[in-house]
Amino acid sequence: MTSKLSMHAITAPVFIARLKSLSAFISKAEQQAKQKGYDPNVLLNDRLAPDMFTLTRQVQIATDHAKGCMARLAGHVPEAIEDTESTFAELQARIAKVIALVEGYKEDQLAGSETREVSVKIPNAELKFSGLDYVNGWAMPNFYFHVTMAYAILRHNGIELGKRDFLVS
Repeated sequence: MTSKLSMHAITAPVFIARLKSLSAFISKAEQQAKQKGYDPNVLLNDRLAPDMFTLTRQVQIATDHAKGCMARLAGHVPEAIEDTESTFAELQARIAKVIALVEGYKEDQLAGSETREVSVKIPNAELKFSGLDYVNGWAMPNFYFHVTMAYAILRHNGIELGKRDFLVS
């Protein structure tokens, strides 16, 4: 007997686990910065290169991809969250809100979404995918990219994180 993976099973648990890891990164960063005697808020505006987004923006975009994916697969318009976070506490609240949004989607809401057309508007274009292609080719790669960049920014700044922090929530 073979089991069929559902769209919910390949999205929600992944988003939740990595968002919990992201939350843990943020907590460690704030704690370790204080232990090392510098203002942890300096980290919020750091980036790896001049043309890259800051830590704060990486978290905002990662959370946008998680909530957007679930909403689009369910045939909903993604809930808008203003990008106004300027503290670790505000980033933690955003992550917690998005985890709750993802947890709120039930398996039956995503049933059949692998073939549902998903549309994503980006500057100067509108991308159209099947649900499965959207998850595999757009939502998950973008989500992982921005979570990874947040991790890399913190590691670059001496925050003691390892692969285990990334993989274990």
